[in-house]
Amino acid sequence: MASPSRRLQTKPVITCLKSVLLTYTFVFWVSGIVLLAVGVWGRVSLAVYFSLLDEKATNVPFVLVGAGTVVVLLGTFGCFATCRGSTWMLKLYAMLLSLIFLIVLVAAVVGFVFRHEIKTNFESNLNLALRDYNVTADRHSEAVDTIQRTLHCCGVQNYSDWERTEYFTQRGIPRSCCKSQDDCSEEDLKDLSKAKLKVFVDGCFFLVTSTMESKMSVVAGISFGIACFQLVGIILACCLSQYITNNQYEMV
Repeated sequence: MASPSRRLQTKPVITCLKSVLLTYTFVFWVSGIVLLAVGVWGRVSLAVYFSLLDEKATNVPFVLVGAGTVVVLLGTFGCFATCRGSTWMLKLYAMLLSLIFLIVLVAAVVGFVFRHEIKTNFESNLNLALRDYNVTADRHSEAVDTIQRTLHCCGVQNYSDWERTEYFTQRGIPRSCCKSQDDCSEEDLKDLSKAKLKVFVDGCFFLVTSTMESKMSVVAGISFGIACFQLVGIILACCLSQYITNNQYEMV
């Protein structure tokens, strides 16, 4: 059995670690709410862009929402484990934090590695959307119109891309490219030389990818910050578990 003075030295350390870990777990729980919010925000603000990407890319916001849900649940479990002072629960908490850390890290690396592939995929799908563009309000045509109106752009590389489409032979350049709806007749839109003065001339591809990169970098930054923050929790949970174990042995 350890001396009373030794046990008196260990108990304040355990109390201090519990307080720090509880504070950390609360912040971790809040970070889960942030991940949920970022996932929902990404799904809403980038919805029009995701509609022109493959299905795998459109799952990114849902992954964040799922990760946020897991973090909230794990944070709740961490609070319970810390309050109980259970060594096996604390070890399980540390293991689960390590697992989530690795998953988020791998996801961030994969997203960084395949970012150029996503750009290429978007450009290909945007070209297809222009080729199949119609006024029947299908999902891709609506996305093209929304992008052109919102970003003040026209076509993929520039407004002349529309000349190679079937829609151009029938109706000219879409009205979503017009600078002013009041000064943009169908006759103007069927003539490229006249249309140049009436429509946005810059292509959408560069503007879209720049917008997506700026917004996705916010998402990636928050996700990576939360992943690194988990390392603190792993260390704290392991230390508290070890101190509680040592204290139990000292009392024997």
